[in-house]
Amino acid sequence: MHTGKGRVVELILDDGCLYVQISCPENLIPAPGQYLLASDASDMPLPVPIFYTDSAPEGFIATAPDYWKPGDVLSLRGPMGRGFSLPASARKIGLIAFDVSPACLRGLIQPALRQDASVVLLSASTTDGLPNDVEVQPLSALDDVLKWADYIAVDVTRENLPVLKERLNGWNPLSPLREAQVLVHTQMPCGGVAECGVCAFSTKSSWKLACKDGPVFDLREI
Repeated sequence: MHTGKGRVVELILDDGCLYVQISCPENLIPAPGQYLLASDASDMPLPVPIFYTDSAPEGFIATAPDYWKPGDVLSLRGPMGRGFSLPASARKIGLIAFDVSPACLRGLIQPALRQDASVVLLSASTTDGLPNDVEVQPLSALDDVLKWADYIAVDVTRENLPVLKERLNGWNPLSPLREAQVLVHTQMPCGGVAECGVCAFSTKSSWKLACKDGPVFDLREI
């Protein structure tokens, strides 16, 4: 884990979400699914977790709060947590924004295309600015994508994990040709330092902290 300074270069409104281009040292750029804790000069009491969505010159594109503006200087800590592990062998990749924006899944698109994989994104929200090679489908196509894909990446809020589990009931992710990972989206104010328990949730084996044990988990764990 590293600490350092970053700077807001540009605000970007895309697919109904606000993104920010951040310039920062290379060692502070998170992998898809990992996060940074960012603080600015405002009076907000807690740092904000931000996720990588795409590359950018001298930095990266990230999710962003709506009160940042170009020129703001950020204190950054990270990268933190466990990110996605895109298998090099995957050729049919399903990205599923189960109940949230597809922002945190966008960071997987370019790595997937670089390994000549077909990519299908399932989302209920608007999805603008995606490469032409990415097929976009509604969440109603989930069953078909589960049968087709050899790698699945899901973004879901902690509150809707039971709904996701019910929706996936009967799907077998244990096939040797299939891997599935889930980003559990929740508040992570301490970044694993204080183990405050705000991001805790129950898995098949024990309680886990999204900030430290995740936020990306193997589907079989949950």
